[in-house]
Amino acid sequence: MKIEIAIPIFDRFTALDAVGPYEVLSRLPGATVHFVAAEPGPKRTETRMLALTADLALDELTDPEVVVVPGGYGTRELARDEQILGWLRRAHETSLRTTSVCTGSLLLAAAGLLDGLEATTHWLAFDTLAEYGAVPVERRVVEHTEARIITAAGVSSGIDMALTLAAHIAGDEIAQAIQLGIEYDPQPPFDSGSTAKAPPGIVELVRGAAGTFA
Repeated sequence: MKIEIAIPIFDRFTALDAVGPYEVLSRLPGATVHFVAAEPGPKRTETRMLALTADLALDELTDPEVVVVPGGYGTRELARDEQILGWLRRAHETSLRTTSVCTGSLLLAAAGLLDGLEATTHWLAFDTLAEYGAVPVERRVVEHTEARIITAAGVSSGIDMALTLAAHIAGDEIAQAIQLGIEYDPQPPFDSGSTAKAPPGIVELVRGAAGTFA
């Protein structure tokens, strides 16, 4: 089965939000991953230190089987951009799954795709997600089978989401093989990857440097 996967990118996106799922989904049998944007060309991450190139314009790929929306500070401006919001609505009409990582869920919510649904995002953006009509929950991956939507929490959780998606598309064995192939076996040196685990001082440090993390 041939699967076209669209990852829309934009100025000030978060690199791993896009590249993490790409590393998983590009290994699916029959899959082609396209980086798309309002206009083709390089788009820089929020740190301005890295750029990815969008090879296609949004209107050149209107019916992908899978959509993966990364987050980053650029989502705040795009949440008022009807071009990307309209594209998301149209793509979701025919997609197998429409997904997001981190604050990419703000765009899904702004497009009206998360109205009344539980969803997740970076913990710093929970209030904003609620303002757009979603119901924020503290889970790493939130899936709605009937709505064909999956949202992932901050940055690294996009890999978990992509493996979940890979299992749906190609089966558990292929997803496990991809996990082993990329040697995704997290063993971090610290247990501070959520607000429930991190020391209070670290939580406040991240709040103060919010522009770096969300």
